[in-house]
Amino acid sequence: MNKNNKIVLISAIIIAGIIVLSQSIYVVNETQQVVITQFGRPIGEAVTEPGLNIKTPFVQKANFFEKRYMEWDGDPNQIPTKEKKFIFVDSYARWHITDPLQFYKRLTNERGAQSRLDDIIDGETRDQVASHSLEEIARNSNREADTTANISEIIEDSLTWIEVGRSRIQNIIKEKANEETKDLGIEIVDFRFKRINYVEEVRERVYDRMKSERIRIADKFRSEGEGEASRINGEKERELNQIQSEAYKEAETIEGKADAEAARIYAGAYNRSSKSIELYSFIKSMETFRNTFDSTTTVILSTDNDLYKYLKSME
Repeated sequence: MNKNNKIVLISAIIIAGIIVLSQSIYVVNETQQVVITQFGRPIGEAVTEPGLNIKTPFVQKANFFEKRYMEWDGDPNQIPTKEKKFIFVDSYARWHITDPLQFYKRLTNERGAQSRLDDIIDGETRDQVASHSLEEIARNSNREADTTANISEIIEDSLTWIEVGRSRIQNIIKEKANEETKDLGIEIVDFRFKRINYVEEVRERVYDRMKSERIRIADKFRSEGEGEASRINGEKERELNQIQSEAYKEAETIEGKADAEAARIYAGAYNRSSKSIELYSFIKSMETFRNTFDSTTTVILSTDNDLYKYLKSME
């Protein structure tokens, strides 16, 4: 054998060795788990720990599966509730593989698991939605109306009392679905309603009913407000009349006292000497001038008038 043939042979052996080695060794990382199959049949236990592992080359195959939580996103479905109201329900879930060997035997791969979950979760969702009212599905707990006593009576009438609630229904769906998936090697760790809404045919009617309900509550508020305003205005008018009456009474009392004091002064003035009387008359006449005349007033007086006497004396 010449030198070139030896080189080719050695190269072929090395390449074959690399191929055999690559078919014999597989690596499992932290997010994976592996089931080894031989001619399509599982061999041994599943490999769930990360690290370097060996298998029979060409005969055995490593089937890798996800160890982390995976997402299931359901299609929106039109489902009737207990009271035969059709609603659209959109939901989602999170699941993971708990037994890779059983998972491979029953479902083969993750695509098969998603298809099986579609049947299981959608079926349980339909059963639970059809077994409960819309209020039970939409609401999570009973609420107390935080408002005045009269209005709360109206609001509480529109809040149906619920016994189960959305959270409990979601847990029931998850529990029921896990009963069907426990022999599939998978577990549903969470289930939630993503969106709940009326179908288009009844949505407008529902909105109209909601509007009328809010209008009824608003009218109740408005009528109570108008009644309270009337009561306040009545009290205001009563208090105003009382204040005016007391003020008028006090004014009349003060005016009576002033008249009595003026009469007393007049009487005292007339009882004094003639000069005092004349001075008093002069002062009263000046007050009359001031209160009666201005710069544009024209007066015609006789010569024997008292006012003329004072005006004449001022010249």
